[in-house]
Amino acid sequence: MVYAEDEFLMLSGIQHFQFCKRQWALIHIAQEWAENEATAHGQVLHQKADNPYIKEKRKDMISSRAMHVSSRTLGLYGILDIVEFHKDENGVTLKGKRGTWLPTIVEYKRGKPKKDERDIVQLVAQTMCLEETLHCKIDKGYLYYHSVNKKVAIEISEELRQRVTQLSSEMHDLYQQATIPKAEYFKNCQLCSLVDICLPRLSKKSRNVSNYIQQAIINEEGV
Repeated sequence: MVYAEDEFLMLSGIQHFQFCKRQWALIHIAQEWAENEATAHGQVLHQKADNPYIKEKRKDMISSRAMHVSSRTLGLYGILDIVEFHKDENGVTLKGKRGTWLPTIVEYKRGKPKKDERDIVQLVAQTMCLEETLHCKIDKGYLYYHSVNKKVAIEISEELRQRVTQLSSEMHDLYQQATIPKAEYFKNCQLCSLVDICLPRLSKKSRNVSNYIQQAIINEEGV
């Protein structure tokens, strides 16, 4: 399937969707958001990485920040933290540069490597968008974890590509339905910035977004 530009969803949302479909729906459908220390720190890191006026250049490497990418195949768009271009015969041409350059994404994360795949699927989705934008094939990307100063290499496998394609399809389906999935409480809920909005221990039923917002207004007026 090929998506039109007005159907594109935020690329960064695939991480939320992998972690918790309800969290994604609250942010991207119901337009709810709450900031905690973790999200605030993460935003500072991204603001630094996404500064388009900061550039690095070495003999065989060019670092580009805040690159806009999109994919009609996935129906996603976003901005990449850092893309490193290394001189490589299998790379792409860059305006004003001699030779060919192979791009590799470096995605900045606040904490340490996670046990689940939320960071990995985001990196793979970013890579697939970059491939479509630059018309090239990329086999590897990196996740940089700030708190432990660790750079982790991720192979962009076919299995991960298929996983991202499936997730993006599910995101579009849920967005079109405008439905907030029911809450399912698990141990990481207390780490979520939306825990006080989501109320996972109390919210058990799936609700249409319009009903969710209406109920939220009623609750607000009753305070």
